[in-house]
Amino acid sequence: MEPQKKNFKIVTDKKSARIILPNMLTLIGVCIGLTSIRFALDERFEFAIIAIIFAALIDGLDGRIARLIKGTSKVGKELDSLTDMISFGVAPAFIMYFWKLNSLGRFGWLLCLIYVICVALRLARFNINSNQEPSWKDNFFEGVPSPAGAILVLTPLIISLSGFNLVKLNYDLIVPSFFIVTSFLLISKFPSYSFKKIVIPRKTTIFLLFSIVLFFGLLLIYTFNVIAISSIIYLFLLPISFIHYQKIKKNHENDKIQEDDDLEDEL
Repeated sequence: MEPQKKNFKIVTDKKSARIILPNMLTLIGVCIGLTSIRFALDERFEFAIIAIIFAALIDGLDGRIARLIKGTSKVGKELDSLTDMISFGVAPAFIMYFWKLNSLGRFGWLLCLIYVICVALRLARFNINSNQEPSWKDNFFEGVPSPAGAILVLTPLIISLSGFNLVKLNYDLIVPSFFIVTSFLLISKFPSYSFKKIVIPRKTTIFLLFSIVLFFGLLLIYTFNVIAISSIIYLFLLPISFIHYQKIKKNHENDKIQEDDDLEDEL
């Protein structure tokens, strides 16, 4: 009898196979983030920003895909943080340095260092807090997330490319201001919407799908205009998220006080 031929397998078990796909996406995000720096070196800032946008889209997908196919792992979590550090910390700092901050000399480089350090601190805090039990606070981030921080520091460059700068802007003042404010928001405990637990009614699903298609269609045609408007909308959402957070927090504190009073009455 001829010996049975063993099928060649790259992966030995199903769990490993499920882990590979999200980790591959994460590593692709690293490559895109590093490529954006290359574009900035060549002063092709349009492509550098598009690369950051693609990295942000991949960052939003890899974790969701991992949870969907049950392929989450500790390695994936660490890789995700590494990708965020490069794509939303180092890359935006270099892009803005090559575009405008290098004209400010040492102060411009100092702003880059501060921003990158704040991204690192924000990611470290996020990894620690992600192990906490689920609560109503999951609807909010503690501070601005690193992808949003990257878009915020790139906003002056995006506006300059969009054609919205009808009035001559003093970028030597605006760019450092965005770096300082964004760095503070990253490490602060300022509540910002996470959009993780949004409940969409079944009846409105069709309108949501249409809105998503419309958004990406406009993004393809009017790329920098759409990104600039999205950045401005996000800035306006920050104070709204703070007010909303305080309102929910107050309601939960009142409910807890009421529960304690009811418990004391029973005793």
